[in-house]
Amino acid sequence: MIDFITSISWWVWLLIIIVIVAIRDIFFQRSHTISHNFPIVGHFRYWLESIGPEMRQYFVANNREELPFNRIERGWIYASAKKENNYEGFGTDRDIYAHHHIFVKNQMMAYEVPAEHPNQIDTSFVPCAKVMGAYNKRRKLYRPKSVINVSAMSFGSLSAAAVESLNKGVAKSDAYHNTGEGGLSPYHKQGGDVVFHFGTGYFGVRSDEGSLSIEKLKALVENNPCIKAIEIKLSQGAKPGKGGVLPGAKITPELAEIRGVEVGKDVLSPATHKAFKTIPELLQLIEKIAEETGLPVGIKGAIGKIDQWEQLADLMLKTGKGPDFITVDGGEGGTGAAPPSFADHVSLPWVYGFSSLYKVFLNRELTDRIVFIGSGKLGFPAKAAMAFAMGVDCINVAREAMMSIGCIQAQVCHTNRCPTGIATQNKWLQNGIDVPLKSDRLAQYFKSFRKEFLEITHAAGYEHPCQFHMEDIQVNVDDTDMNRDLRSAYKYQKTPVPFNGMQELYDCIFLGGKSVITNK
Repeated sequence: MIDFITSISWWVWLLIIIVIVAIRDIFFQRSHTISHNFPIVGHFRYWLESIGPEMRQYFVANNREELPFNRIERGWIYASAKKENNYEGFGTDRDIYAHHHIFVKNQMMAYEVPAEHPNQIDTSFVPCAKVMGAYNKRRKLYRPKSVINVSAMSFGSLSAAAVESLNKGVAKSDAYHNTGEGGLSPYHKQGGDVVFHFGTGYFGVRSDEGSLSIEKLKALVENNPCIKAIEIKLSQGAKPGKGGVLPGAKITPELAEIRGVEVGKDVLSPATHKAFKTIPELLQLIEKIAEETGLPVGIKGAIGKIDQWEQLADLMLKTGKGPDFITVDGGEGGTGAAPPSFADHVSLPWVYGFSSLYKVFLNRELTDRIVFIGSGKLGFPAKAAMAFAMGVDCINVAREAMMSIGCIQAQVCHTNRCPTGIATQNKWLQNGIDVPLKSDRLAQYFKSFRKEFLEITHAAGYEHPCQFHMEDIQVNVDDTDMNRDLRSAYKYQKTPVPFNGMQELYDCIFLGGKSVITNK
């Protein structure tokens, strides 16, 4: 038999395989029309489609064309993280007359850094100009040492090696690391300051009933002095108002211990919180957490309607209490996987959302109480200058931080097949991450960012980015309005649809054609 097999030429075997595949395509599989109608050749179509994103990224798209981050933006982050030349020559290749292009107005005579100034010693020293918790007199005040920090990304969404690299990187660059809603893992405790973040799943501080356990939160803070502030997630830019399910197959013993859930059992993150249902209850929870832990407490949200934000601001004005910081997430989305309808359409882009929210607190003279944190593709000095001019005090970056440790924008974060080992739990892929090297690169990206941001600030005539005014930044607009609502655009108002509750619809005898009325 062996002699018979070896006597057959390789091209005969190839022909046999092709015939077998063709028979399978024509007679046995019906799920793929292309490969059924065009056996053998159809498979090349699926293969080419699978590598399409990579082909476009490397050979087709120009330097400024890709989204969410184009090649020039990615290249600047990579070069900054590696301490390489991040300059460009022969002038800009950007269309400087394009809609919403940013211009930072420079001063005729730039700010000169005096002798013995901190920036003479450290050219990347840019702390937050505000102190978290100062107005509310929290027991443990916190001034972020860096105006750029790592945004909320959970262990579980990111790999252990990626989280460890980020935390060691923020320790080296004096920034802070937001845990994301997956709980505080050992990989978050590598020397960096931590902002503990929880959402509707209350992972890490979860009661048996699936709500928030203040006792567990208090114990977590007492046992982990690296936690400097606490953030309550109301919504996020990728999928505001939508919950999620963590499949039981993904819950390893390690994840179960960190998140406070059962191994192998699906875990629901609902769309809304159990710990509060109203704005007054949210305010009470903020004060209770601050009292029990002593830490500054803030909230994070993507911005859409502002009526409840107005209610919060009015209550803050009345009671003299409220969140110590507010993180505004842009509707541009982030690392969190989401349905396209959410990622593309739900919640406002950062510039529209933040400006709407800031005016709510500005009109009530509350802005001094709050540290405003911006999160939405702001990890570039010019965009940061715009954000600070609009009222931001710090920025958080997620995807930019991932790129600094090796992310190539493969856009497969939701598949567990991230080729760089960052957004996957695959052990083999994670092994490609050199934690000491990648932590150095995150730190260098932050330092390069702050140094260039300071240079832009000095060019505008200021010492610190907090001094930027809205008049210092100019943007291209196409007409007198940045954006309009549908009523303004289409010049009519829809007729209100009568609605008396979902139960009435559920009980309708005609629902699903259950009953038929005939004329007699």
